[in-house]
Amino acid sequence: MIKNIALSTLLLISTFVLAQNTAMSGAEAKAFVTKVSSETKEIKTLQADFTQTKKMDFLDKSIVTYGKMSLKTPNMLSWKYTKPYQYSIVFKDNKIFINDQGKKSSVDAKSKTFEKINKLIVGSSNGQMFNDPEFSVTYLKNANFNIAKFTPKSAQLLKYIKQIELSFPKGQSTVSQVNMTEASGDTTNIVFKNTKINAPIAASEFSL
Repeated sequence: MIKNIALSTLLLISTFVLAQNTAMSGAEAKAFVTKVSSETKEIKTLQADFTQTKKMDFLDKSIVTYGKMSLKTPNMLSWKYTKPYQYSIVFKDNKIFINDQGKKSSVDAKSKTFEKINKLIVGSSNGQMFNDPEFSVTYLKNANFNIAKFTPKSAQLLKYIKQIELSFPKGQSTVSQVNMTEASGDTTNIVFKNTKINAPIAASEFSL
């Protein structure tokens, strides 16, 4: 029994160590940015299923939602939540279009949280995210991912967002995971799967 406990503890420690992020060297960061910027220039459309996990201080349980993300360059992006409720949000023509279970509305795209995630994701499809003047970027790595950590430069934006991390599987140039920490300490994790690049996307995906 003691042997099994010791082995389990060792495995947990090994897993923790392997998952630790370390800073990229200057050469590694330059090579990573060059690769992503070059390869993503060919992306015209991108689709993926996603799982979003929201952790909030005042809730004991995380809020988990599922849906589909669709992107079309240069600036069209939609999030369609399908479970456990139906909710759509489309970024198009510098506006946000919302369909909340049949109730439709539109507002200027000035949200300080989700709009910034969208801006970085759109930027990740054309290599422009690393040049966003609103953020400073730190490059990290671990056994499985290359990570770009974006920290707001302005005190105004820091009132809403503490940091956003985009994770790229080793050898790949598209984002597979987003982690955002808000100033309040609440966190949002978005994991993408079944990603399709340059497949046709119906116009209806960007309409409500």
